[in-house]
Amino acid sequence: MKCFTFQPELTEKCTVTAWLQEEPDLGWRPLRALPAVLICPGGAYEFVSAREAEPVAKPYFAAGYHVFILDYAVGADARDFRPLLQLSAAMLHLRAHAAEWKLDAGKIAVCGFSAGGHLAASLGTLYNEEKFLAAAKGLWGGDLQCGAIRPDAMILGYPVILADRYAHVDSIQNVSGAREGSPEYTWFGLDAHVDASTPPTYLWHTAPDGAVPVENSLRFAAALSAAKVPFELHVFPAGDHGMSTCTEEVGPADPYNARWVEWSLRWLEKVFGFQK
Repeated sequence: MKCFTFQPELTEKCTVTAWLQEEPDLGWRPLRALPAVLICPGGAYEFVSAREAEPVAKPYFAAGYHVFILDYAVGADARDFRPLLQLSAAMLHLRAHAAEWKLDAGKIAVCGFSAGGHLAASLGTLYNEEKFLAAAKGLWGGDLQCGAIRPDAMILGYPVILADRYAHVDSIQNVSGAREGSPEYTWFGLDAHVDASTPPTYLWHTAPDGAVPVENSLRFAAALSAAKVPFELHVFPAGDHGMSTCTEEVGPADPYNARWVEWSLRWLEKVFGFQK
């Protein structure tokens, strides 16, 4: 493993931890370009959860993916699209260094949990929205080529999606900087931004989630279905919010729900046509 951190260009209060696969000890067979997973931990846009960072990175790295963990702006700094601009800059950085890192620039998945799921899903649904592109132009100057930041797949665990009565209000208020129910607040309901260009998506949630209602995943899946976007959805009948990998490393182990990790890997195999 080659591990290092970097700050994406033109960002502040943002770092990315990189775990790169290294050349196999075979001499005659160089490392091929590999797909990657870019992880956005949750935390209601108030903090960045360590429980949804390295514990999540480990199984994807073990399966042969390059893995990256985004530490993004939170609190008052989460407004004005800052976390999404940081995630966009991280995606641009990955693609700019694809040849150097032996990374397949056309096979990069974003993976997010709770508010980090909102951030990851924002990249997949807002990357071509004029309101976001105007903010990017104002910060970076010039026109952002939206195709360069679009993820190739999304893996979303108990994601914040909605900005209505099923919203996780703190998350939407933090990212929007707006009053609950206002047009500025409801604009961040991502189900309304799904279209045919939204990337293929893997979703999982627990039915009794008391923080982010399961309707967030159900409605996002319905929007994907209406737009004819491939998706896979798993709703587990028990379990609290924030279960991450459902292992002892992050809390009480739940082997039943922990199956989401292996299933997401099998799903990525189909989407990317990749096996270690």
